[in-house]
Amino acid sequence: MAYPDIQPLSPALQALQHRLEQQGVKYALASFVDIHGLCKGKVVPLSHFDRMMQGSELFTGAALDGVPQAINDDEVGTMPDPDSATVLPWNPEVVWFASDLHLVGQPFEACCRTILKRALDQAAAMGYRFNLGIETEFFILKDTETGFGPVSDRDTLAKAAYAIPTVLDNYKILDTIVSAMNGLGWDVYSFDHEDAQGQFETDFTYCDALKMADRLTFFRLMVKELARAQGYFASFMPKPYANQTGSGAHYNMSLADLETGKNLFEDPTDPCGLSKLGYHFIAGVLKHAKAIVAVTCPTVNSYKRLVRQGSMSGFTWAPVYICYGNNNRTNMLRIPLGGGRVECRAADISTNLYLGAAMILAAGLEGIREGLDPGAPHTENMYTYSLAELEAMNIDLLPRTLGEAVSAFAADPLSEAVMGPLMYKTYVDFKTQEWEEYHSHVSDWELQRYLKFF
Repeated sequence: MAYPDIQPLSPALQALQHRLEQQGVKYALASFVDIHGLCKGKVVPLSHFDRMMQGSELFTGAALDGVPQAINDDEVGTMPDPDSATVLPWNPEVVWFASDLHLVGQPFEACCRTILKRALDQAAAMGYRFNLGIETEFFILKDTETGFGPVSDRDTLAKAAYAIPTVLDNYKILDTIVSAMNGLGWDVYSFDHEDAQGQFETDFTYCDALKMADRLTFFRLMVKELARAQGYFASFMPKPYANQTGSGAHYNMSLADLETGKNLFEDPTDPCGLSKLGYHFIAGVLKHAKAIVAVTCPTVNSYKRLVRQGSMSGFTWAPVYICYGNNNRTNMLRIPLGGGRVECRAADISTNLYLGAAMILAAGLEGIREGLDPGAPHTENMYTYSLAELEAMNIDLLPRTLGEAVSAFAADPLSEAVMGPLMYKTYVDFKTQEWEEYHSHVSDWELQRYLKFF
């Protein structure tokens, strides 16, 4: 497939190219994501910026996970978003662009970023902007003779949350990460040691959902590179330790008026500080929770985080029940103190945020359109109820395995409506295969338990 006809750059793009040249940028990354939300792309000398911005960089989708193409199909091309230009903090000679995939001059149906944009268009048609904040939990670890472990030899507490000495022991890498985030204008307002050994969290200001999806995608790339430069590695595996907490990526969500920017989830007269619109949104998410979780918790390992107990510090911090409540963290959906937003705790750091945000937004919009009622909020510790008591309250459980979640995703009409037929089938097929490969694997646990038992 030949390059498209190259047209003169618009004044805005000419100004962007000039600014990048003045900053000393030599190369541009035309980047997109695969089904996992991992960055893929090509490196383009800035002298060919005009070609790149008009879709010159072509890719064989069949060479990638979950970019549904046959080897004889025309290549997909990247259409970079100029608003996403991000100069790499660790290599200022390179600029990164989030891109949409196009096929033969048209948006590619199964592009993850395009799928989110379609959902955002639905929100815009209803007069809403979807604002999103992500709490980024992750591990900074080092390789050891016996496997891996935390950077600090003092990081041994059973209840490691908020430990100051181990934050200070990791100061150099954490400062590098936070300084890079702030240098990009993300406005970090806190960071801390989380509940597991070697686990940390950064909290930074929310923005519109497309920008946040771009930022989380870049964040994972950046943190891995910054950790590697200091001799460590960053892990975004949801639960690397069986006996410690996993890494969430809590979605903090609100809808704003598209014209005025007013937060439409705020209501100071409500006991939880949430508007009726917000409650309808919650009801839609609860209705489709099982299908949503297949995307917000997309790996086999994700479901080892979604357990009732197992953490060294007692109850898990991840939800297992499909319900909502106030500032109480034992619900899948939480209305944080002060109201005005809804937090989904059933998401982990391996999420492809383009797809996860699209699913949860579409579900919330359905709840608004249909005026769904989520019922009364739960303010009690949901983990204290027995399964029989929860069943009597009509509270269902989230899927226990990736296999269960994918089955729920496949059975829910919302999934295909959001993803489109091509990505819907691709996601079901890919994740079903992932589950079957895991299910067929003979683990160390099985060998230790059964090899000489019978």
